[in-house]
Amino acid sequence: MTAKPLQGIRVLDLSRILAGPWCTQQLADLGAEVIKIEKPGSGDDTRSWGPPWLEGSQEAAYYLSANRGKQSVAIDLAQPEGQKLIHQLVQQCDVLVENFKVGGLKKYGLDYASLKQKKPDLIYCSITGFGQDGPYAHRAGYDFMIQGMGGVMSLTGVPDGEAGAGPMKIGVAFADIFTGLYASNAILAALYQRQQTSVGTHIDLSLLDVQVGVLANQALNYLTSGDVPQRLGNAHPNIVPYQAFATADGHLILAVGNDGQFQRFCQVAGCPELAADERFASNRQRVANRNTLLPLLEPLLQQRSTDDWLKALEAVGVPCGPINRLDQVFADPQVQHRGLQLTLPHPQAGEVKLVSNPVRFDGKALNAETAPPLLGEHTTDVASRLLGLTAEEQEVLKNQGVLG
Repeated sequence: MTAKPLQGIRVLDLSRILAGPWCTQQLADLGAEVIKIEKPGSGDDTRSWGPPWLEGSQEAAYYLSANRGKQSVAIDLAQPEGQKLIHQLVQQCDVLVENFKVGGLKKYGLDYASLKQKKPDLIYCSITGFGQDGPYAHRAGYDFMIQGMGGVMSLTGVPDGEAGAGPMKIGVAFADIFTGLYASNAILAALYQRQQTSVGTHIDLSLLDVQVGVLANQALNYLTSGDVPQRLGNAHPNIVPYQAFATADGHLILAVGNDGQFQRFCQVAGCPELAADERFASNRQRVANRNTLLPLLEPLLQQRSTDDWLKALEAVGVPCGPINRLDQVFADPQVQHRGLQLTLPHPQAGEVKLVSNPVRFDGKALNAETAPPLLGEHTTDVASRLLGLTAEEQEVLKNQGVLG
């Protein structure tokens, strides 16, 4: 089997919940050895964030979503002997990822400033709610509140004046996931930089910074014009028509990206005169006359079924799609063809269904080959292999509650 791109890189994962574990799962998928340090007896908080639970095990689905390919080592960081073991592991790792509160690891000598003196080539990634400095640095940060503070909830939801109006969070932990992806990306850059300099770095990532950073075109809409973007429901602030429409039996997403597509849509919809109307002939004009155009399109879309529209519009290259439930997503032939549902062996349940890493190298998806670990599943192996502890020494530490 061809070596994965990060084979030979060892990561010490002191993170929990989602942003940090999402980062380290990505690194594990890319071939890194990830050692996940967990508190004996309880472990990562998300292990208990159920239901649902994996049948035949005590693992919550939430935990399973972000911990594929890791080794779980149960060490009590609050005990001096546990801290000593972590320090020994740091010396054998390339990367450390943590999401403690700012300054929370200093009392253990595990902050970057302390570790840099002993291991100057260490790449140390800190993930917090608000970053290592600033007036909010010592606050705890959680995805939901960050979605609100970072502006995306002001852009998501039904517009004011309509039924059900109000801000709405995104249905997954948007800020956490993006922070994890930015973290893994930054770590890869730091590894490359270390090849040139032989020196590590401290990566400082905050959920709020990331949430503001991914406001993308909406941030620039505000910074460019000074006008504050408002909620548009499923509509797009810069493109029309680009939203969900009711059909005869459901809904259709119409994603017209240019004037040629709008012309072809109008032909299929039986309204070629709209494409020729100067009010709608260009996207600039369609955006300016959004409130005039949409009431003309809505009754047309309701005349045919979603499948009829999909077939007719796809035939002429007009982007469109259904709004699928998750059961429909995983039954979709394209999703199945791309192998986005992954099944791995599990020591308690027999097998576990996961979602594949979407990254492909030479046509092959990059996925770690082991399921999310049981709590402390690899304690004995890592204690023997990397820490050099005998069975007797491990037994003593387990009796003291240092190892789990």
